[in-house]
Amino acid sequence: MRFVNTWQEAAGDRLVYFAPSVLEVFEQYIQGDSDTEAGGVLLGHVRGVHLEILEVTVPTPSDRRLKYFFERLTDGHRAICERRWRDSGGVVRYVGEWHTHPEDYPTPSGLDIGEWKRLAASRRDGRPMLAAIVGRKNLRVEYTYSDGERNRLHPFGV
Repeated sequence: MRFVNTWQEAAGDRLVYFAPSVLEVFEQYIQGDSDTEAGGVLLGHVRGVHLEILEVTVPTPSDRRLKYFFERLTDGHRAICERRWRDSGGVVRYVGEWHTHPEDYPTPSGLDIGEWKRLAASRRDGRPMLAAIVGRKNLRVEYTYSDGERNRLHPFGV
C-alpha cells in the first residue's frame, strides 16, 4: 500500500486513521495522465478527538468529473451517509470529503479551500471537517474548523 494510514496534527493531539479498505479505494482512483478527478465523502467513527475513517463513497454518475475539477452532487452520497448513520445507530457518520488531484504531492486549490470552509461552517455537530486529497504519491490531509482555520495533518510516526 502506498499511503500511510494514520495521520496527526502537528501538536499530536488529534489522530486520524484510514482503514485499509479506504486506502484501497484511494489507490483505485489515483489520476493517470488522461483520468478525471474523483471524490466522495468520508464516513467513520468519532472517538473523542480522534477519527477512524471506515468507508468512503465513490463518484456517482451524476457527479461532475473533469481533469482538474470534481463536483460531488449530494443525492447519491447523502443517501449512503444517511443509511450508514441509521444502520449504525448514529455511530458511523459523515466526517468530511475526499477527492483526487493530478499531482504527485497534492495542494488544495482556492476552490477546495473555499468549499471546505463552507462545509465546516455548516457542520451541525461543531466538529472540524476532514479533507483528504489523493495525489499520485501522497495524501494531503487537513482539518477545516467552523471559523475557517485550517490545520494540516502529517503521517504519524514519520
